[in-house]
Amino acid sequence: MSQLFFGSVFAIIISILAYRARSLDKSGALAATLVGTLIFGLGGWQWAILLLTFFVSSSALSRAFKKRKRGLSEKFSKGSQRDAAQVFGNGGLAALFAALHPLFPNAFWPWLGFAAALAAVNADTWATELGVLNPTRPRLITNLKTTVEKGTSGGVSLVGTLASLAGAALIGVLAGALAPEGDFSLFFAIVTLAGLAGSLFDSLLGATVQASYRCPVCDKETERHPVHTCGAGTVQTRGWKWLNNDRVNFACAGFGVLVALLM
Repeated sequence: MSQLFFGSVFAIIISILAYRARSLDKSGALAATLVGTLIFGLGGWQWAILLLTFFVSSSALSRAFKKRKRGLSEKFSKGSQRDAAQVFGNGGLAALFAALHPLFPNAFWPWLGFAAALAAVNADTWATELGVLNPTRPRLITNLKTTVEKGTSGGVSLVGTLASLAGAALIGVLAGALAPEGDFSLFFAIVTLAGLAGSLFDSLLGATVQASYRCPVCDKETERHPVHTCGAGTVQTRGWKWLNNDRVNFACAGFGVLVALLM
């Protein structure tokens, strides 16, 4: 109980700092407190390090290269401040594996699932935030021939893919180094590959079944709905209406976990 108590205190402190830094809005801070309490309190300091690595690196990249991203904000469904749906979409599955850890204290798979989930969402975040640095327009992942505007769901590029690999590898290194037991190289390889696979799966969903809209005034594709940044109402052009970016992120983490556990 003492670990859970101190874990909740730590989670509250981190959430307040993130809220004051405008990395989280009010709902996001509350959600992060819950996710952090489960991971810090039920997992321990090793689990906390992986979560903080994802959160700090992703928040820093969201603020980086603002000039290059200025014209892309109209494409994304939300801004850089994460709300509760984004927190649960990125960290909900990891929190679940942290909650399973006390029930299976001697098993390695909760740690592997936890690390793979974070590796996948970290890889996806790095690809999204750094992919804009690619000098040419990205290509649609489904055929690699059709070029799309930067920031378009389902678009992939060399810089974005390398960034995805680096984001997954960062979590993979820590997962191997901090693993309760097992071979470092094995954990590193599995978590890194699972993270990259999750990120690519995210792009595949983005190109096929994720809900996508178009602003009739700006004549641009966007994830924003029902209103675009210009104030005009957006019209759905493809995908499943219920499958928004937050749910795609959750699926990204889930696919990473699936790949890791199967490997």
